[in-house]
Amino acid sequence: MNSKVIIFDTTLRDGEQALQASLSVKEKLQIAFSLEKSGIDIIEVGFPISSPGDFKSVQTISKNIKKSRICSLARCVEKDIDAAGEAMSASNAFRIHIFLATSSLHMESKLRKNFNEIIDMAIFSVKKALRYTDDVEFSCEDASRTTMDNLCRIVEKLIDTGVKTINIPDTVGYTIPNELSFIIKNLFERVPNIHKSIISVHCHNDLGMAVGNSISAIQAGARQIEGTINGIGERAGNTALEEVIMAIKVREDVLHVSTNIKHKEIYRTSQIISQICNMPIPSNKAIVGSNAFAHSSGIHQDGVLKNRKNYEIMEPSSIGLKEVKLNLTSRSGRAAVKHYMDEMGYKESDYNIDELYTAFLKLADKKGQVFDYDLEALAFINKQQEELEHFCLKFFSVQSISNGLSTASVKLLCGKKIHTESSTTTNGPVDAVYQALYRITHFPIILQKFQLVAKGKGKDALGQVDILVEYEKRKFHGIGLATDIIEASAQAMVNVLNNIWRAQEVNKKLKTLKNFKKNSIGKIPVYIF
Repeated sequence: MNSKVIIFDTTLRDGEQALQASLSVKEKLQIAFSLEKSGIDIIEVGFPISSPGDFKSVQTISKNIKKSRICSLARCVEKDIDAAGEAMSASNAFRIHIFLATSSLHMESKLRKNFNEIIDMAIFSVKKALRYTDDVEFSCEDASRTTMDNLCRIVEKLIDTGVKTINIPDTVGYTIPNELSFIIKNLFERVPNIHKSIISVHCHNDLGMAVGNSISAIQAGARQIEGTINGIGERAGNTALEEVIMAIKVREDVLHVSTNIKHKEIYRTSQIISQICNMPIPSNKAIVGSNAFAHSSGIHQDGVLKNRKNYEIMEPSSIGLKEVKLNLTSRSGRAAVKHYMDEMGYKESDYNIDELYTAFLKLADKKGQVFDYDLEALAFINKQQEELEHFCLKFFSVQSISNGLSTASVKLLCGKKIHTESSTTTNGPVDAVYQALYRITHFPIILQKFQLVAKGKGKDALGQVDILVEYEKRKFHGIGLATDIIEASAQAMVNVLNNIWRAQEVNKKLKTLKNFKKNSIGKIPVYIF
């Protein structure tokens, strides 16, 4: 049996569906580049039929990703399959991922069809997809609650039809490891043509067993694992791929399998996805959490100092995590900034050195000394905000009295014209700035979430503000970074305003697309298998 496990990442499809605010095409492309750099085999980049925006993002990523194989999702519906094939047509090699429910519960209560009809729909859809690519994957939605006889029957027929990868999803995270292992073993024992296909699993984490189930499936013969970086996804999330990948590496002596993953890219990829998706990583998260390699117990500290292997089963450097150092001052040159970005594992294509150096000098003048985690934060923010901007904050001033009124005056560049507005509130200086911005733009924004975190240590630490707003029934994420938290808050709102403006511009362009009819997009239910 093949000892190589294929890593299938669905951060941009299953993971993105669970985010509080949708990602822009540029943000999705940045994540895709990071996944490709990490050595991910298959990147599922979207569900093209779901909206013109998703079609565009799949199309853009397909044109740019060369080393990983691109994949997109489709129901057993002809227009879904056509949209998937057309969206990925710029890619040299791609996969169409079709899914259909096979459990009695789903067939009876959701699809209102019998099993013979399900088989006919599946075979018809696979044949349709094979016109676009010879790489077709089929997911038996709710497979873990499908009878073994029915599962074996449909898997055999799908493989005969030309399916190269059969996915066995634990759709609702109900299965425990020995049950999933039993299912996979039975498929290998009872399906005569099983050797012609790769068996995959896609586990959800509702009972906290997604990683355990995935490992048990590998031991039973599965050779593709589907999941997301940091385990993001619907409800309790998906299989955390970084945990499966490191389990395979650390316990190769037991599992006897390997992956194509570049392990030293794991930490960086995790941080990028956390930042872009506005999904903080819990400190106790395995592999990538801030406490994953921390030791507070005196006995543990003593043991680690004598020999790290006493209490560490992997070295921090094995996932690309390096110790934080004091590096730079305002006297440091551009070459020094680039050097430390190289040291942290970033390539020149990952950031704009001119913009980063300008931001670094401003920060160095304020802080005196800049740490490598400061540089990393600046690079993240600049990368997210380097798109075309319609709004630019030119000036603000705030007066605030404890238990009293706060007044803000704001100058905002809107296109080519500067607008000035003032506002007074009883809700503090940040709200005063926001109210002034609302008055200038006339956007009916509802602030739903405001989060402030320190990026670094000490009184001079950068403050990062993440906000989530609702505008015309859509949610938008904004981010700001500064040593002054009011300035960071203002930047975050201006970031949101630009995101809204860009979304409006995209919608204007998408209305001219003739590939989509009004009744065929944006109104379909979202399925999570």
